[in-house]
Amino acid sequence: MSSNETPRGPVDSSRVPRYAGPATFARLPRLDEVGRADVAVVGVPFDSGVSYRPGARFGGNAIREASRLLRPYNPAQDASPFALAQVADGGDIAVNPFNINEAVETIEAAADDLLGTGARMMTLGGDHTIALPLLRSVAKKHGPVALLHFDAHLDTWDTYFGAEYTHGTPFRRAVEEGILDTEALSHVGTRGPLYGKQDLTDDEKMGFGIVTSADVYRRGADEVADQLRQRIGDRPLYISIDIDCLDPAHAPGTGTPEAGGMTSRELLEILRGLASCNLVSADVVEVAPAYDHAEITSVAASHTAYELTTIMSRQIAEARAK
Repeated sequence: MSSNETPRGPVDSSRVPRYAGPATFARLPRLDEVGRADVAVVGVPFDSGVSYRPGARFGGNAIREASRLLRPYNPAQDASPFALAQVADGGDIAVNPFNINEAVETIEAAADDLLGTGARMMTLGGDHTIALPLLRSVAKKHGPVALLHFDAHLDTWDTYFGAEYTHGTPFRRAVEEGILDTEALSHVGTRGPLYGKQDLTDDEKMGFGIVTSADVYRRGADEVADQLRQRIGDRPLYISIDIDCLDPAHAPGTGTPEAGGMTSRELLEILRGLASCNLVSADVVEVAPAYDHAEITSVAASHTAYELTTIMSRQIAEARAK
């Protein structure tokens, strides 16, 4: 989309009821309807890398269904994201559910194609395995990127059952491959038991800082966001959000729930506090609707993706105005 074109926004909910029509993210147009997008919302229905409960392959469509209630003006960021930039639903990246290595390659190639058009990606998982190929693709364009990883778990383990590519290993692989800026890596929302203290030692050696869910509770969202902003600086930033960073009360529909997590309000407020960061792409993963109740998890995930999309749209509009 050129700077002179008016973005095509969501379906008018005063004319078409929210529960009617195709379930694209936020009722936005499909990518093939607008030609190209500044922000492409893309699903990756893949969960062959999970170590406990499966079902995240259905997460992307559950988030899309829950996003029907999103509205075009975001008062928390004082922005109309779908008017500032062309945001479109790019559909799903179809991957092989029986071959993880092939799936990783397919996701990376599809991301290369989308990012090659100039779009930023808002990816809906899927399990956390998908973050590695997405980071590979983003790093080809921006070089090693800063990473904020919202999760109950570290996801920097070496292997599971000898497998290198799982939902518990993507960020160790990313560090090993040199696609992350190790001066600007943070986990947010971690908690719960580990296999041993060495898990934390190894994680620290990779360059990660940790903000636990207890830290968020004690220090508050504003202070945490300020700390994260200072660590990131003006580096290109990728945000990866495992919905299990939220407490099971706020996100029961996920594969590896842990007690003592953040509230959805805390997550959204921290993200809003990162609006000045150079967000180049993001993902929201591990929504498993089979374990959800009344769309609690999917609603939280849809609002999370909305805040991330708003940040990217604002930055695109600001860059064009210069």
